[in-house]
Amino acid sequence: MVGKRIRMERIMDRSSGKTVIVPMDHGVTLGPMPGLIDMRKTIDAVARGGANAIAIHKGLVETGHRKSGKDVGLIIHLSASTCMAPDPNCKVLVCCVEEAIKLGADAVSIHVNIGAEDEKSMLKDFGRVAREAVEWGMPLLAMMYMRGAKVKNGYDVSVVKHAARVGAELGADIVKVPYTGSPESFQEVVEGCFVPVVIAGGEKMETDRDILEMVKGSIMAGGAGVSIGRNAFQHRDPEKIIRIIHKLVHNRFTVEEGLREIAA
Repeated sequence: MVGKRIRMERIMDRSSGKTVIVPMDHGVTLGPMPGLIDMRKTIDAVARGGANAIAIHKGLVETGHRKSGKDVGLIIHLSASTCMAPDPNCKVLVCCVEEAIKLGADAVSIHVNIGAEDEKSMLKDFGRVAREAVEWGMPLLAMMYMRGAKVKNGYDVSVVKHAARVGAELGADIVKVPYTGSPESFQEVVEGCFVPVVIAGGEKMETDRDILEMVKGSIMAGGAGVSIGRNAFQHRDPEKIIRIIHKLVHNRFTVEEGLREIAA
């Protein structure tokens, strides 16, 4: 559908076919945190750095609407849970596709924890959202994580590629999964998924090299970009780190070139 293709170009670079997304939905899960207090300031910084899109909850749309500055794609996150819940892995829908459209979204995203105790409910919600997304021509990003009693290692390639495949088969246009640690292992994930795969940024990393090597490794493996939150908005210079990540994703920048630019 032409509507979906047009919206996809607002969240993915039409030339490279890749994307740099900065998710900022953490406030619901963890509460106010550094980097997410002044939303306009943070969104301005990552937009100037070259982020293709941000992912936020519906209540932040008005707060984050800047009325000036560089444009950036808007992904509205539909799923939520808090760290205080008896089962934080149980994500529920708090928004719908039609509501996201009314708020000006270019895409929507959902979070599914494969292996969690309430997996069946999350998969049911996934099916419903995917159906609505098709009806409205809305791109769908599925954030697929592996959590639960049977998941011994959420970064193991066997479970990551399974989760990515679930996301693709249930109707996602883009799938987000953790990076498996090497280009060789992540290539298995990409090869087993027939829609674009982006990596999650994960916990705050110790060094800039760690961030850039993860990004570069995923691109070498055929990944479609990144969805990096805390390692972007909590960076000492969010605009600069996103600018460098943008170059790694879209312009074949090397890790060493990125590190030299950070130090400059």
